[in-house]
Amino acid sequence: MDLFIVIVLALLAVMGIVVGVSNDAVNFLNSAFGSKAANKYVILAIASIGVMIGVMTSSGMMDVARSGVFYPSMFSYQEIMILFLGMMLSNIILLDIYNSLGLPTSTTVSLVFGLLGSALALALYNVWSGDASMTDLGKYINSGNALAIVSGILLSVVLAFFTGHLLMYISRVIFSFRYSKIFNRFGALWCGITLAGIIYFTVFKGLKSTSLIPDVLKEYVNDHTGMALLILWAGSSLLLWILQRCNVNILRVSILAGTLSLALAFAGNDLVNFIGVPYAGYDSYVIAHNSDTIPTTMEQLMNPTKANFWIMCAAGVVMVITLFTSKKAMRVIETERKLSSQSEEVSPSNNEATNASRGIVRGARAMSNAVEAITPKRVLDYIESRFTPLSEEERGDANYDLIRATVNLTAAAILISIGTQLKLPLSTTYVVFMVSMGSSLADRAWGRESAVYRITGVMTVIMGWFITALGGFLIALVVTLALAYGQLIEVNGWNIIAIAVTIVCIGLIIKSNISKKKESKEVEESAVAKISDTLKQSPEEALIAYTEHVCASMEKVTLIYDRTIVAVFKENRKVLRDMVSEAEEFYHSTRQQKYEIIPLLRTLEESDINTGHFYVQVVDYISETSKALLHITRPCYKHVDNNHSGLTKEQVYDLKCINDRVENIFGNINNMLRTRSFEQMDEVLNNRDELFNFIDEVMQNQLRRLRDTGGSSSANMLFFNILTETKTMVLHSRNIMKSLEHFVHTKE
Repeated sequence: MDLFIVIVLALLAVMGIVVGVSNDAVNFLNSAFGSKAANKYVILAIASIGVMIGVMTSSGMMDVARSGVFYPSMFSYQEIMILFLGMMLSNIILLDIYNSLGLPTSTTVSLVFGLLGSALALALYNVWSGDASMTDLGKYINSGNALAIVSGILLSVVLAFFTGHLLMYISRVIFSFRYSKIFNRFGALWCGITLAGIIYFTVFKGLKSTSLIPDVLKEYVNDHTGMALLILWAGSSLLLWILQRCNVNILRVSILAGTLSLALAFAGNDLVNFIGVPYAGYDSYVIAHNSDTIPTTMEQLMNPTKANFWIMCAAGVVMVITLFTSKKAMRVIETERKLSSQSEEVSPSNNEATNASRGIVRGARAMSNAVEAITPKRVLDYIESRFTPLSEEERGDANYDLIRATVNLTAAAILISIGTQLKLPLSTTYVVFMVSMGSSLADRAWGRESAVYRITGVMTVIMGWFITALGGFLIALVVTLALAYGQLIEVNGWNIIAIAVTIVCIGLIIKSNISKKKESKEVEESAVAKISDTLKQSPEEALIAYTEHVCASMEKVTLIYDRTIVAVFKENRKVLRDMVSEAEEFYHSTRQQKYEIIPLLRTLEESDINTGHFYVQVVDYISETSKALLHITRPCYKHVDNNHSGLTKEQVYDLKCINDRVENIFGNINNMLRTRSFEQMDEVLNNRDELFNFIDEVMQNQLRRLRDTGGSSSANMLFFNILTETKTMVLHSRNIMKSLEHFVHTKE
């Protein structure tokens, strides 16, 4: 059974590395990619070097998994193996549940609180078994160290935000967005500060436990820190000044150095999240089998980790391979780059504004107005001149400039290096995210158009931390208790419950991978973005692309409406659930397009200005059509899902007739869209008027039936809702056609 646990832990370690790097590579690659500091493969190669160095020097962080949150001397060998297995299996369950619910997770938080939950579970097991008393619970949990770790994670989130904000504000006041002239004078000194900080914290602090640095040099740096930093700054500034005189872009050099440093810090800090527990399980297995008798306690785990060079090398190689081959990592980086863009065109589709975020924005504006009121106008004018952003033409396709990328990397690398030195497993995701948010706030990317949504996003991340902590703790507690009591029903030395839970977790992994493969279609570029790209090349091609987009939207509306009506007749709950899902997805995509249309309008040539308002009209009408469709599908599903009475025969007949008429109208609309010929417009308008008259007649007949026979209240309400929303949907569809007709004629 011991060997089985070690093998399972090893497999989970490899999977943890692959998944972790795919999700977290954005932490140390985003700034370099977002500012386009170098070629993709150059950035990846430099990051890989940092990862390998970080892996080789991360043995100190492994102690967190061995003895950071519990006392191994209080557990027997069998118990410690159950503890590690329970924590890893519960982590899989946690990730599966949270991914299904779309909740944010953190590998650092899940590690710390998973270990706390597993350790408490075994402590309670010993208490309930009579081997200990409730007063002994404190002897099992390393509460002081656990509190320090939790406090470190919380503090790092706050420090990261304010550090990124302060450094960015000072840097922007010094250099502004148009920094070429002043940077030629003082750029080497400024970059020298960042480079000196990176070298000090990553080399002299992060690598101080290795033999790479002579002892004499380490002692001198420790005894004369101020002088050492001054020498580093002077040497770095001189080197960068020489490179600058040789026409080398030293900002790019600083960014690549920061990328290497952050990758090193990431590997050193986060490797414990991926392989710390499996490695501790392997060490426990080796300790037990190298002893003449199985040890009664695992006190040896209190000793510092002596990392196996080849295991650490293998972990580093897996991380590097994942870095180069993971498509998911590239997609996450691309998404993060867009979210970090200097542009203020932010859609609220992902983070709806909350009362708290609105209150924070109002409070911040009030504070800003108060500060402006007491600040001399000359100072305000100077500061304002330093924060005048570049136009889109000046900025190019980079999401933000090299100054902000340098600040992001420097602040994050230094903070994570400090955490690694103190053996505090910081959440690199949250540190990098909060630094980025702080710097973007200082850079005035948080304008009135986007601030409320960005704050909501930040609050979501912080709440996700607490949710992950609670979920990880409780799931680990339950799973480890089950494994502990499973020892009482072993068969030939095999823990049946442990095997069963392992099989369940493997099933969850397989299910997750299968579902991801089904859904792993490349994220398509939005319709508005495609039209914008096409418009730059050819207005005629843009017209074709636009009509094709409208045609596809109307065909989707037709399909969802028809399947929904038929499913209501048959009370098919599964089909209705699918239609609700498709209608919601369609609605959110059309709503997103409303926010994307403004950047498209800004790119219009003078000759296209006369048709610009048609883009706005059509997108708005499609959004309203999708909303009406959603207001049909949701009540239909809710009605059937609640097992309410079905529609009467008369109601079914009326809806069939209406569905046929709607299908005929939409068929003519789609035909005109495909051919871009509007000769059938009068026929469509006549059919629409006849449909509306028929719906009015059906409503009157239903009112008579309601008076005479009554019937189910819920079914009657559903029936009237379908009739009303159908009229709304067809009305907006007609508006789409009229706008598109004028658009095509104007273009021609």
